Amino acid sequence: MGSNVRSILLQQFSGYLSTDDSVRYYIDDLTWQVKQGEHWVLLGGNGAGKSALAAALIGEAKQQSGQRHSTFNKLQLVSSDLQKQLLNTHRKSEKPQKVTDMLFAEPQINSDLCQQLITAFNFDALLNRDFTDLSTGETRKLLLIKALSANSDLVVLDEPFDGLDSESVGQLNRLLKQLSTHTCFVFVLNRIDEIPAFVDHFAYVSKGLLQHSLAKPCAAKRADLFKLLHLEHTSLSIPDAPERCFKSATNTPLVKLTNVHVRYSEQTIFENLNWTINQYQHWQLTGKNGSGKTCLLNLITGDNPQCYNNEIEVFGFKRGTGESIWDIKQHIGYISNTLHLQYRVSISALNTIISGFFDSIGLYQQASELQTRLAKEWLALIGLSDKTNSAFTQLSYGDQRLLLIVRAMVKHPALLILDEPCLGLDEANRQRVLLLIEKVCAAKTSTVIYVNHHAADTIKGIEHTLKMEDFKPAHYGQQAAHSETLI
Repeated sequence: MGSNVRSILLQQFSGYLSTDDSVRYYIDDLTWQVKQGEHWVLLGGNGAGKSALAAALIGEAKQQSGQRHSTFNKLQLVSSDLQKQLLNTHRKSEKPQKVTDMLFAEPQINSDLCQQLITAFNFDALLNRDFTDLSTGETRKLLLIKALSANSDLVVLDEPFDGLDSESVGQLNRLLKQLSTHTCFVFVLNRIDEIPAFVDHFAYVSKGLLQHSLAKPCAAKRADLFKLLHLEHTSLSIPDAPERCFKSATNTPLVKLTNVHVRYSEQTIFENLNWTINQYQHWQLTGKNGSGKTCLLNLITGDNPQCYNNEIEVFGFKRGTGESIWDIKQHIGYISNTLHLQYRVSISALNTIISGFFDSIGLYQQASELQTRLAKEWLALIGLSDKTNSAFTQLSYGDQRLLLIVRAMVKHPALLILDEPCLGLDEANRQRVLLLIEKVCAAKTSTVIYVNHHAADTIKGIEHTLKMEDFKPAHYGQQAAHSETLI
């Protein structure tokens, strides 16, 4: 290739990624070149350093030695870390910023492409909202729209499909394919089935190094690379419950919702929803982004104030009859994208799991010997015993996710709510978590509600389905964008 071809070159680059004044990941002696016209995917296990390498490429890592040369004009990054930082900045600011101002603030924006993306993501109805009122999923869509319409030479997308329903994934893929003719893409992905067809460079990352990289590999070479990502988990068994499990009174449902609805000003998210969950009856909750899945779950947990103007019974308590939040929360284990974004305390991996016994973000109580022993067993189960004393905030996104999943399971709660638990997990850990959920379903100590967008991630033992589209208002079609997207 001629010297006029734009590129980024990292040569014997060493440095680190930092978050909130703490070192998150070290990169040592990285040599890597990405040229104009190439499209890369970084693959590897959780904690392998994929996100760190992508951030170093874009210039986000603190350089200690070696070189980084870029002749690209404009670079963009979309990642969970960036999303977290942006949310934190805006939460602290005095004056909330409108979504439309954030989108159209930059002069270099391609307004036609921007509009195309807004339409593809059903984002029109959100343009006049305050940024801080967006859900985590909506924030992710906003970052994607911003990055893709900024006329950049190179865009790094770290898990861009996480949490998107299949329709949004299809729309995004079509747009990426169009843009790939003049924009260079680097993807960080955990799921092989999400690799766009136009990607021509594959790299396997392990321990912060590019262990293998393949340019335009044949199918056999690709298959060899993918084998590195698989791990069999067949003989998992889950640790015991810490004490006698919750038993619902005879013939009393665990949860009963009668004609419930959620409305925001003029907008109805869903209505006339009836749902009875009996003990040990496991459910899958389905629906497009924006259909109100997270809203519904928040009615059950009491995290949506509209739970008090609806007819809701949980664990024998009727909402609004003097029950405390603790009366409800002590029987619930919960994992969601929102919780992951909120869980920012720098406690150890072990204490993160122990905090699940107390439903606290952070640990403020002394754990018993039994609780500590059980938490260590769960830690071993997810393969993180070597990280017992590592700070939560310094772990990779995937390792954090694993911790939060077993934090939700550790007390064998009466109701276990898993809202897209596998986001950010590599292939091996995804299989591990799916098997874990299967074991929890079979153990008859918890009743499971499971949300996911991937047909491949179905769970043996979950036999009931609630479809959000059955409860959409008649005028739903005219209001494509909603308050709860993507979480």
